[in-house]
Amino acid sequence: MRSQGVTMSHPVTRPVERVDARPKARGETLYLADLPLQGALFARVVRSRVPRGRIVARNTPDLPEGYTLVTAEDIPPSGRNCVRMIQDDWPVFAEDQVRYYGEPLGLLLGLDRQVLDELVHLCENAIRYEEQEPAITIDDGLECRGGAIHGTDNLFADLHTGKGNPETALAGAARVIEGEYTTGFQEHVYLEPQSLRTMFTSDTVTIHISTQCPFYVRKAVATAMGLPPEKVVVVQTPTGGGFGGKEHYPDVLATAAAVAARRVGKPVELVLDRMEDLEVTSKRHPSRVRYRVGLDAENRVVAIDVDMVLNAGAYESSSRVVLQRGMFSSNSVYEIPHVRIRGRAVATSTVPSDAFRGFGAPQGLFAAEMLMTRIAREIGVDEVEFKRSHFLQQGSTTVTAGTIREEVKLPQMLDHVLTASEYRRKRERFDEEHRHRAAGGPDSTSWRGIAVSCFKHGSAFTGSGEQEIIKARVRIRKRSDGRPELLASNVEIGQGVLTTFRKIVAEVLEIPYTEVVFEQHDTGNVPDSGPTCASRSVAVVGYLLQEAAKKLQGRLDEPGEFEVEQVYEHPSHLKWDAASLTGDAYPSYAWGITCVEVTVDPVTLEVTVPGVWTAYDVGRAIDEEVVRGQVIGGAVQALGYAGLEKLENRDGRFLQRTMADYCIPTSLDYPAVHTAFFDNPYRWGPFGAKGAGEVVFDGIAPAYAAAVQHAIGREIDRLPVTPEYIAELLHGTDQDHPA
Repeated sequence: MRSQGVTMSHPVTRPVERVDARPKARGETLYLADLPLQGALFARVVRSRVPRGRIVARNTPDLPEGYTLVTAEDIPPSGRNCVRMIQDDWPVFAEDQVRYYGEPLGLLLGLDRQVLDELVHLCENAIRYEEQEPAITIDDGLECRGGAIHGTDNLFADLHTGKGNPETALAGAARVIEGEYTTGFQEHVYLEPQSLRTMFTSDTVTIHISTQCPFYVRKAVATAMGLPPEKVVVVQTPTGGGFGGKEHYPDVLATAAAVAARRVGKPVELVLDRMEDLEVTSKRHPSRVRYRVGLDAENRVVAIDVDMVLNAGAYESSSRVVLQRGMFSSNSVYEIPHVRIRGRAVATSTVPSDAFRGFGAPQGLFAAEMLMTRIAREIGVDEVEFKRSHFLQQGSTTVTAGTIREEVKLPQMLDHVLTASEYRRKRERFDEEHRHRAAGGPDSTSWRGIAVSCFKHGSAFTGSGEQEIIKARVRIRKRSDGRPELLASNVEIGQGVLTTFRKIVAEVLEIPYTEVVFEQHDTGNVPDSGPTCASRSVAVVGYLLQEAAKKLQGRLDEPGEFEVEQVYEHPSHLKWDAASLTGDAYPSYAWGITCVEVTVDPVTLEVTVPGVWTAYDVGRAIDEEVVRGQVIGGAVQALGYAGLEKLENRDGRFLQRTMADYCIPTSLDYPAVHTAFFDNPYRWGPFGAKGAGEVVFDGIAPAYAAAVQHAIGREIDRLPVTPEYIAELLHGTDQDHPA
């Protein structure tokens, strides 16, 4: 990957060696399954083998000595059978009803893994159900097929926002264009599967776990066990990736394991194998977005009416807030005077959908970008310049009637990407090739296309989440040896915070970053600085650490140990009304432009990607090399989402259940990613930094889909764009080749 165009203007951007690089590269880092284990019992989850039904009988087989089945009956009287998240609807163990295939019914414990595998099947086969008709798709859920799963209308959330007078504007529009766009499930495929160990001693639960959010686990386990939060100690072990998949799902396993450890009085280890992890853990929300767009006589977009529906799965989890971000992304980076957005999260008989990198934004942005491309084509104008003419600017209002207060560098970023990719020259050449084929000229060995997407991503929690829900705080301890020690709950999951947090504090204190101590802590000795998600670790918690470090300036030589603390304070100029979903949805935005070039094989319809060019405004990169790593990983993961990762659910069960069936990109599948960073410091970010972890995913899929659309001459309105889908688009037409 190459950094082009813009040189960062601050020493903090200069790359340093990541503190975890050498042990991970050498294979020396110990993950949970590598740690020594003595006296613990292994656990396997007993799961529902129907997607929906009422349990009518549990004929538990006789178990050998030393093997124990733990169920909802073993939850302490002071506890509750719920995995506490945003809502409390997801049970630790299903009791009377099951809502999805693979839902936990119990936890089987024993000393021999092979024996456990055999006993799990016996226990599952001994359960009898009165099966009910499952609701699998979004339409199934909206129609309440088989009866409502949740409430009376199957909706976990039905939200509305907007601005202006869209109804009047649409009625008076010179032209109205409609579109519908859909996306599917996506699997996280973190390197390390879900894993944990827990033990119960006296009145305290201690959990070692692969997770993004230690305090989420603590809250869930304390509720299930009926314990004060301080009696639950969560230790995050080195974690082999998360991408949102270890935001809430670890709560599901940790609550069950804690109940089991209390029952048997021994440590319990629960590590999912890859097939089980693929089949039953949370996925990206499938989506359907419908638009009605009004254009005026000058062909400017003046109004949009958006209907977004997410497949939330069997329980709510984080679907309400994923939906909000998806809704707020449904205009991409375009200023539209009149907006109406309705968003619904519908219950279905599938595994609960949950957080995934981008958190709803990729679904909204895909729809918005493909729609803008379609409008440009229908009115006969250049799609890039059409998008440019609608860009948000400093002072513009968002779809929630908030204000863009930062400088918007999209025009400069767009110009850079167009030049770096040679977009204009290639577009003209590819268009000429298409016209040549349409006129009956000889076919080439490939069909070529190129396209650009524009996008943004709000840093931190939506709306009032940071100040009213998270209420983050950090501390820095001045140790007796004079070194500062960082106390924060944000964790390393591969994104580099072990290094970037050190760099921020070291820069303030003017010491080497290697002199700053930041280790994997547990909830017993660090304050709750919030979860590791939502592009907030550097943007929000890094700023708190910067401000705390200022309180230490000039004090490192003082004798003894002491601590300084910094508590989150929401910028006073930001306003948010949670009831109407209006105001400043995010404190700041990261911005991006992506260009993707594709070739399509006319025979196999396989798509290859000769080039990807990107530009990002992430404020100021705390470490350019760390952000480059995010760009590379985000691009490859998003290209998989765009064109390769097909995950189908039939009758409540995923068809792709192994890594042989669910294919992800490799380093050989895609080219180097060329990128440029545009320095644009944000006042309330550490040294000007904004979030970077998710924006690097957001814009790839629409650029890829639009490039394939350009290559084949057929409209694309869903993801992933597989060869089978391309064949569907080309099948049955009178044209052998795209026009």
